[in-house]
Amino acid sequence: MKLYTKTGDGGQTGLYGADRVSKGHPRVEAYGTVDELNSLLGLARAHNTRSHKPDADLDADLEHLQNALFDLGADLATRNDSPYSKNIARMDEQDVTHLETLIDRYQDGVPPLTQFIHPGGTPAAATLQVARSVARRAERDVIRLMEHEAVNLQAQVYLNRVSDLLFIMARAANARAGIHEAEWHVKKRR
Repeated sequence: MKLYTKTGDGGQTGLYGADRVSKGHPRVEAYGTVDELNSLLGLARAHNTRSHKPDADLDADLEHLQNALFDLGADLATRNDSPYSKNIARMDEQDVTHLETLIDRYQDGVPPLTQFIHPGGTPAAATLQVARSVARRAERDVIRLMEHEAVNLQAQVYLNRVSDLLFIMARAANARAGIHEAEWHVKKRR
């Protein structure tokens, strides 16, 4: 089978269930941003595993999250009323609760946050901060999609927690590497 199909050459793509929509459709934007996020997690994992002291827990949790993002992409690529809907795993409250458990676990290992910090630190942490901002964009894309058609409500909640998780994972990666986080210094009024 060839990688290229030529079916998208006219600016259309297929949702799961054979619906054809514009590649600019809000649903395609939403799952496309989730795909971008997943790629950034792969980059963060690559930085982590190539560091002088790879973090096995972080890598395992990011791999789990990458798998979940494929599920989320399928969720977003399938209309709620599609007959194919029964073939996919929709994001649910258990998925959100799992992320909250991870957030709590990572938060236990970082110093308290007293003010905004600059994204950066280790290459893995900096990449996780970029991924965090893409997760926020994915959430906004899902919200825009929800303004036009029915979407699994847990998809938006899940992305909200993903951004929180990536933020605290970035902080933990820096803390575990002994990297001090640079704090935002508010400009003085003149």
